Amino acid sequence: MMSDYLSGDLVDFVSSHQHLILTGVAAGVAFYAARKYFGGGGCYSTARLEGKTAIITGSNTGLGKETARDLARRGARVILACRDVTKAEAAAEDIRKTTGNGNVLVRKLDLASLASVREFAAGINDNETRLDLLINNAGIMMCPQWKTEDGFEMQFGTNHLGHFLLTNLLLDKLKTSAPSRVVTVSSMGHQFIKKMHFDDLNMENNYNSMDAYSQSKLANILFTRELATRLEGTGVTCYSVHPGGVRTELGRYMTDTYGLWLILLRPIISPLMYVVGKSSVQGAQTSLHCALQEGLESKSGLYFSDCAEKDPSPAGQDVEAAKRLWEVSEEMVGLKQ
Repeated sequence: MMSDYLSGDLVDFVSSHQHLILTGVAAGVAFYAARKYFGGGGCYSTARLEGKTAIITGSNTGLGKETARDLARRGARVILACRDVTKAEAAAEDIRKTTGNGNVLVRKLDLASLASVREFAAGINDNETRLDLLINNAGIMMCPQWKTEDGFEMQFGTNHLGHFLLTNLLLDKLKTSAPSRVVTVSSMGHQFIKKMHFDDLNMENNYNSMDAYSQSKLANILFTRELATRLEGTGVTCYSVHPGGVRTELGRYMTDTYGLWLILLRPIISPLMYVVGKSSVQGAQTSLHCALQEGLESKSGLYFSDCAEKDPSPAGQDVEAAKRLWEVSEEMVGLKQ
């Protein structure tokens, strides 16, 4: 019969190509295992957030958007704090549709403008009854030597100073809503710089985009450490996180810095990132873990990676540098009386 004939051919094919088939299966299993491994840890909290309010900066795309989606799915009132309102509105609509939570709002926030930060914070303080979660997620990476509206180096000004001012202006709201949490997205890239350049925080001398990015991420860690000290006993806890190598738009300016080299290496980098890079959902897990997991109150001020506590670089553990950065930052953003 025809079926017997086909079965015989199939047996012959498998027999003659057994090694090739086994190699393919092994490669597939190895690929799945690698993707699973590099995906990192997960947030397993089952916390519900009805009646709670969360703000996520830079949440119109990438891991910020997925962080917002997860919190909305848990029932929170979610505020997308974004520079591009049009993109944020599209993201908010997508989140509403996929979670069934209509309480997802958009508010304009440009972290490269201290005036915008103050206007946003005033709106929150005037119109919101509570603030339970502040996720300082927005960031810029390895851009050219740009300046913020107030004249600060763009990465230090956006990644650190903007969030520093925002957090301070919202502290009273966080305290009256306690227990509440502040999660600030840093990066393992903080390890690429040995210390804060207090003599040249704006890196006006010998600007290097990678050093400027690393300094801003080190500042995130030191800010969190000092913030925890200052908030002790208030019921507000804070954490800095490394989300992992996430496949997002964050590296959009790297071509401006590395140009031809990056273009030449793209055929190698792109497939590699697909294997070892995290999706936005995976990248959001550590932020969510620190925002939601019960029992982290005693770990306020610490640094997390793959949903677990991890020691930052020695520079990230410098208590005196953390205190000095706080005082300098107060002066830079106009909080120092």
